[in-house]
Amino acid sequence: MKVIINADDFGLTEGINNGIITAHKNGVVTRTTLIMNGTAVDHAVTLAKEYPSLKVGIHLVLSYGQPLSDNVDLLIDSSKNFKFTKYETTLSDEEIMQVEEEWDTQIQAFLNTGLTLDHIDSHHHAHGQACLQPVIKRLYDKYQVPVRYTDQLKGTSIQPLSESLWLDFYGEKATEDLFEQLLKQPVDTIEVMTHPAYVDDALLSISSYTYERERELQLLTSLRVPQTIELI
Repeated sequence: MKVIINADDFGLTEGINNGIITAHKNGVVTRTTLIMNGTAVDHAVTLAKEYPSLKVGIHLVLSYGQPLSDNVDLLIDSSKNFKFTKYETTLSDEEIMQVEEEWDTQIQAFLNTGLTLDHIDSHHHAHGQACLQPVIKRLYDKYQVPVRYTDQLKGTSIQPLSESLWLDFYGEKATEDLFEQLLKQPVDTIEVMTHPAYVDDALLSISSYTYERERELQLLTSLRVPQTIELI
């Protein structure tokens, strides 16, 4: 079995960035995804260039912080923050057009860092929303990189990053028998979504998932990889 250990939220805070690098250097994390409107993007880019063995994708955002594009008035509130939550399920045609504008702007900002774009995924799985599938298809056609697996990708021409996505390495479900659980899955390739970090003040101010990230980091730097698993 081939396993991707992907760390989300790279660029959100310096504590997250440092935790992800530790989980790559001293643990099993093989890839990460950069959130382009985070508070520590430049710090993340610098680290990524120091550790080119860590593959970096983009973590498209629709439900955190402020957009990068100036032309997305339908997506923001009076404070100019994204107005959507992770529970959003329907968008108007006009909003969908602006999502594509914003996500394309985020990808362009990523490419302008000089990093190689490994794959596309999103904060709160926004790219899995049914109404945004045409947007994801156009972005895939434009940039030709794999997209994090969602059920909506089945039957499309979009190349998924893996055959399946493991979401249970989170909170109390993050346990040291991860690989044993993965080997029971009927697939050849699987991505594990993780959130390692060192907790800093910036993280405490913006996220409810905090010290659990340090626990994930401890696990990700102590797991032993079975011979039947290849990390990719």
